[in-house]
Amino acid sequence: MATASDSPASAPAPDPAGATAALEGDALPGSGGPEIAFFDVETSVPQRAGQGYALLEFGAILVCPRRLVEVASYATLVRPADPASAVSAASVRCNGITRDAVSGAPPFRDVADAVYDLLNGRVWAGHNIVRFDSARIREAFAEIGRPPPEPKGLIDTLPLLTQRFGRRAGDMKMASLANYFGLGKQRHRSLDDVRMNLEVLKYCATVLFLEASLPEVLTVENLVERAITRSRANGSASPEVPKPEANSSTDSSKRQRTVCPADGVLPEGGNQGTGDPSTSRESVELVSHIEEMKLDTTTQMDASSSGYSGFLEPDDISTEYIKISVAPLHQFGRRSSVQHKDSPLQLCSAGLKVQFGVSTKFLDNAGRPKLNIVVDIPENLSKVLEFCDDLARRSSQESGSTSEWRPLVKKYGYVNRPTVRLNIPTIVSGDSAIYSTDICQKEPSGNIQKLVFSNVDATELDSLFVRGSKVDAFFSLEVYDYQQNAGIRLVAKRLVVHSN
Repeated sequence: MATASDSPASAPAPDPAGATAALEGDALPGSGGPEIAFFDVETSVPQRAGQGYALLEFGAILVCPRRLVEVASYATLVRPADPASAVSAASVRCNGITRDAVSGAPPFRDVADAVYDLLNGRVWAGHNIVRFDSARIREAFAEIGRPPPEPKGLIDTLPLLTQRFGRRAGDMKMASLANYFGLGKQRHRSLDDVRMNLEVLKYCATVLFLEASLPEVLTVENLVERAITRSRANGSASPEVPKPEANSSTDSSKRQRTVCPADGVLPEGGNQGTGDPSTSRESVELVSHIEEMKLDTTTQMDASSSGYSGFLEPDDISTEYIKISVAPLHQFGRRSSVQHKDSPLQLCSAGLKVQFGVSTKFLDNAGRPKLNIVVDIPENLSKVLEFCDDLARRSSQESGSTSEWRPLVKKYGYVNRPTVRLNIPTIVSGDSAIYSTDICQKEPSGNIQKLVFSNVDATELDSLFVRGSKVDAFFSLEVYDYQQNAGIRLVAKRLVVHSN
């Protein structure tokens, strides 16, 4: 059953007999469009150990990324293999979906094409989708023997709003956020929840924008609990505290290889960090952080790894066009960035030799290992980075900063070889985290495959980035000034490890 709707507000609730669609022309758009796909799933509640989740409902809206308006929607109930055992009383209490409702619904196999077209090749967005909804979608496609849709990027609003908006709404669940903004009660139905998700995101962004516009009037202190691990997409992280006895978890899930489509001293002398500036800075960086959370998983590279859009090779850089852009941050100081031809400078370089892999000795404030590698760099890249470093240092001094400047390029050995540290940021969702850096492996044939990790594990990364291995790196430059330490931090956006 399909129905058209002129506006999102008038779209019907999912029909127990099947699926509903509300979109222009009453036809689902094809995969790979520019829209952001906000989606949500409702599932059964497992009643015993080892019992999995049964998909009961899928709902999604397609949102124009420029206007943040809904342009299409789709929702369907899904009949599990055994409705009688899958839909328990606890499940009904959770989402209100009964056995009778799903008994007349189509099985997932019958709606898989529509779900695939909605999700594949688009940016995915949702609340806690990294840990829950995305996993349920992959499981559903695996059960019918089909490859799952792949995102162009991921925006998980649970860690995003926890980190940027802070725990003003308590536990940051969707129901709590909706209650905080007076948006009504969460229904725990897919289409209603994704629309509420979009509204919550708009409200949070608006509040942060207003606070940034009038900080002397609309001040909010302690927006984010210090214990929360932060994504370092804003280029700052707390200084490392050496704890040699610390080890990462030994029961990490192994990475899977799929063809698919988030600076300082060397380990012997410590690990350089940059610290998280004032938590109030969150109010001016939500939008930019949304961009950082779009994990680009579809960009194709050629055999030399030079075909990554927006990243320049050292020989393509004209130092005369490099400048330091300084933007005021109200009472929070200023924010500096390295620009090339009025755009943020992003660099790439192939075949860098790993000197030091990921170490578990240096931890952040939450006790998690700082993830970075040290690589040798060629002379042409060294010259560009040293030029940027000198420019940023002079800009910092001219601004009146008294912080000690930490050189970006370090030179070691009797040959005085230049080295830099590449940081691998993570995105935290509850008790788990994922890499925001796109990590791939390059086969001897030249084929490049993305490595999919189920969780963050420093030991596992260390086994991948072994000393002497080669890596193609794509990275951005981020200027920091925190706790009397200043410098430029290199943030890896994509790392391609060469197979032996």
